Amino acid sequence: MVAVYAQPRASRTAVTGLHDGRLKIALRAPPVDGKANEALIQHLAERLGVSKGDVSVVSGATGRRKRVLVSQITLEEALLRLGFNEGG
Repeated sequence: MVAVYAQPRASRTAVTGLHDGRLKIALRAPPVDGKANEALIQHLAERLGVSKGDVSVVSGATGRRKRVLVSQITLEEALLRLGFNEGG
């Protein structure tokens, strides 16, 4: 499970650091009709090297603070692939 702080309507989609102990991800998509969640899933799947079906938003679908489940890899592996060490 990865704790995410989403920033929709950003100039580009990218992992930008940490915010309040959560992985901060800027999303170019607007927070309308699930487009930001779709962009988040696609970006994480690409960065982590897993399929989009292995990434799901399990809580916070309508807010900025989300919990994302990534199947097939551990949290530690996900953070390493995103450029963060285990401790943040």
